[in-house]
Amino acid sequence: MRNDIKIKKDERIDDLHRNGYQIIQNKDGFCFGMDAVLLSGYAVVKQKETVLDLGTGTGIIPILLEAKTKGQYFTGLEIQPQSVDMARRSVALNHLEEKIQIVEGDIKCASSLFGKSVFDVVTTNPPYMNENHGLTNPNLPKAIARHELLCSLEDVIREASLVLRPGGRFYMVHRPRRFIEIIGTLSKYQLEVKRLKPVYPMIGKEANMVLLEAVRGGKALLKWEKPIIVYKEPGIYTDEIYEIYGY
Repeated sequence: MRNDIKIKKDERIDDLHRNGYQIIQNKDGFCFGMDAVLLSGYAVVKQKETVLDLGTGTGIIPILLEAKTKGQYFTGLEIQPQSVDMARRSVALNHLEEKIQIVEGDIKCASSLFGKSVFDVVTTNPPYMNENHGLTNPNLPKAIARHELLCSLEDVIREASLVLRPGGRFYMVHRPRRFIEIIGTLSKYQLEVKRLKPVYPMIGKEANMVLLEAVRGGKALLKWEKPIIVYKEPGIYTDEIYEIYGY
C-alpha cells in the first residue's frame, strides 16, 4: 500500500481480496454492497476491451474488473465530488493510474463527455428507487446512490446505448420489481437482453436482485441462467458467494 495517499478521519480502507487491492470509503457515507461485487463477477470483459462504469461511486466496479479481467482500460463516471475524490485516491492507492481513470460528470451527459460508439462494455449499478419507491435518505450522498434524484433509469440506458459500439455489451444489476420497465427501456434504445441471472437471498425467498447482459443491436435470443443463492443458512454465505468475493 502506498503511504503517500491521504486517508481522512471519517474514512476507512477496506480489503477487496483481489490482487491485494484496497478501497477507500467514507464510514458515514454510501459504501459499496454485494450488488456491485456480484456485477463485477457477472460482467464479461475480454482482452483489449475498454469499459465505462456509469455512476461508479468510489470506483469499486472498475477496480474489481481490472483485478478479475484482461480488459485494456477502465473508466468510471461519477457526479459526486466526494466520491470522485475517494475513487481517484483508491486508484492511486492500488497503483492503477495507467489502467483506470475516474471522471467527474453527469451520467445524462456521458455521450457528450466521451463520444458515441467508443466503449466495448458499459456497466452500471444504478439507483434502484424512483419517486414511487421508498423514502429518500436524508444523507444526500446515500440518497443520490439509492434514489433517482440526479438521473433516471432511462437516462442510464440511453447513455449506455449511445457510448457502446455496435455489438457492445451492457451489464446492469437492478431490482426484479422494475423488470418490465427495464426490458421495455432497453428495447427502446436497441439494447437486446441476452442473459438474465436472478439473485435470491436464500432458498425459499423471493429474488431481490437481477443481473443482466444486453447487446447493442443484438438479435432476440435470451438465456435464463442458474440463479445465485446468497446464504445457505442465516449468516453463512454459499460457496459461490465466497468465490465471487475471492475469500
